[in-house]
Amino acid sequence: MHPAEPVFQADEGLNAKYRHFRVATDRDGLAWVTMDRQGASTNTFSREVMEELASLVDDLVARKPRGMILRSGKDSGFIAGADVEEFKAAASVADALAIVRRGWDTFNKLAAVPFPTVALVRGFAMGGGLEVTLACRYRIAVDEPATRFALPEVMLGILPGWGGVMRLPRLVGPSAALDLMLTGKSVDARKAKRIGLVDAAVPPRVMENAARMMALEAPPQKKLPLKERMMAGPLKAVVANMARKQVAKRARPEHYPAPYAIIELWQKYDGDPFAPPAGSPASMATLAAHPTTRNLIRVFALQERLKALGKESGFAAKHVHVIGAGVMGGDIATVCAMRGLTVTLQDQSAEKLAPAMKRAHELVRKRIKDKYRARDALDRLIPDVAGEGVRRADVVIEAIFENLEVKQDLFAAVEARAKPGAILATNTSSLKLADIAARMKDPARLVGIHFFNPVPQMMLVEVVKGEATRPELARDAAAFVRQIDKLPLAVKDAPGFLVNRVLGPYLANAFRMVDEGIAPETLDRAAEQFGMPMGPIALADTVGLDICAAAGKALAGADAKPPACLVRLLEAGKLGKKSGEGFYRYEKGKPVKGQAGPVTEDLVRRLIAPYLAEAQKAVAEGIVADADLADAGLIFGTGFAPFRGGPMHYLAEGGKA
Repeated sequence: MHPAEPVFQADEGLNAKYRHFRVATDRDGLAWVTMDRQGASTNTFSREVMEELASLVDDLVARKPRGMILRSGKDSGFIAGADVEEFKAAASVADALAIVRRGWDTFNKLAAVPFPTVALVRGFAMGGGLEVTLACRYRIAVDEPATRFALPEVMLGILPGWGGVMRLPRLVGPSAALDLMLTGKSVDARKAKRIGLVDAAVPPRVMENAARMMALEAPPQKKLPLKERMMAGPLKAVVANMARKQVAKRARPEHYPAPYAIIELWQKYDGDPFAPPAGSPASMATLAAHPTTRNLIRVFALQERLKALGKESGFAAKHVHVIGAGVMGGDIATVCAMRGLTVTLQDQSAEKLAPAMKRAHELVRKRIKDKYRARDALDRLIPDVAGEGVRRADVVIEAIFENLEVKQDLFAAVEARAKPGAILATNTSSLKLADIAARMKDPARLVGIHFFNPVPQMMLVEVVKGEATRPELARDAAAFVRQIDKLPLAVKDAPGFLVNRVLGPYLANAFRMVDEGIAPETLDRAAEQFGMPMGPIALADTVGLDICAAAGKALAGADAKPPACLVRLLEAGKLGKKSGEGFYRYEKGKPVKGQAGPVTEDLVRRLIAPYLAEAQKAVAEGIVADADLADAGLIFGTGFAPFRGGPMHYLAEGGKA
């Protein structure tokens, strides 16, 4: 054995005492604490786990080790944070505050131990998982793609109440800390090192020795740069006001109080969640009692349910073949390549493939900062005019224009060349699978995998099971969707499926209101006032007015009279953002809007009513399995106001159609 490698001796006394932690001591007198929550695939802080950690810290202080290293015993990652099920089960504000108090007291106890403490993080450290590392003196991150750090509490309508609001700004400065806390976004090991969140980012082969040397050497902790110290001191109020203005651009305080509470708690109370008086916007009691918090926790549970749909099959693809190098097909191919899959992208000529390859380079460079990982992703994306990739692919995705005969011919040819077990999928948004599969020898092989534009941003993917589709194929397709880090939603093969079916009447209603003389800006403001992230007119411009017209015709029937405003714009060649002008004119990709008129409650109700009514019809007709899945699909597929918990939940709670 290499002389620098640690030799461990299990602490039988402590290991007999605790269920969720294992303790071993190395020859240097360091205590290695491995968190391994029993009966769970992922580490989370339940009440029992937190109580064990508090007791274990007391035991270690009594034993006086030279230092302590905290690590995970799970292959899935470090620690995912609090046990959300306990938050959901909290029957009162007092119950919720008790959960916060346990974590706050335990992590403060850990932060106060007299010996060096090191968090060795491999995989995700989310929420309370990051907060426990902040309570340690040092942090070592394993430099792998799976290692991510985040404080996503704001996305649940709460705040990092276990010390995150207090400790993170002290460690990385207010700028980086507020950015992480107010957005919930994650950073990888290398960025964590750059911003000062971790002391080192190391490869797996040296992670234990890096943690060991950090604990033994116990270097002095770095001070923040002068600029960050000023922002945390004399300029604190200025920084807080600037942060509020940035938050106000994307979230109203009455809809999303948590980001405003985070700023207030940092500015006025140094991150102590128990310092604000009752009724304060920064009070944990105020947040816990707010309906947004309950609804955002509900949305989290819906998201987890969608993820679970992708775990019903063990299917894992290695090679994906995409036919059609338009914006949709090219982006599908690029997303798959960025997730580690080999991808062949087919179109009729090299000239038609070139724009997709150019966009792929831009997207990969934007998303993957490490130049070697970016290069590897681009190397996995292979132009394939001849379509030879069909023979090797585990998944074949058709993403060509909506022409039934062309799709029928295409799938008849693909079926003859593809591997027997390959998933054959169409990205159609309006045609029935049974019609597309009419010329296939085995129509049961066809499934719908319907992405939304823009593919890199939109998390939802509808998995469409036709009447003939084999059930196991639909389950395999859902597993593939999760493999590329999207959310699968099982839907029935019906016009528009779920998302486009509900959006169709909503957009058509907005167009008719424009025909009546209501300004597009007013309608968009009304939708935003309701809580939509984007108004219907801006959404139509983003999707493309030609696509909206085609989808509307497919849903309403060829004989339906299209809105006059839409016809007028299409005849003028104004297709929306992609042509530089639609309902709005675009400069550098941004819409140039006029002044919005007054928005009344009646206007909001009238605008939203068709959306809600169509969602009810879709559930009644069994387009999805139940109302909760409809809520999940419409939140993640259309951006329906998350703080309302989904359209069906909103109606059940007394909202009016």
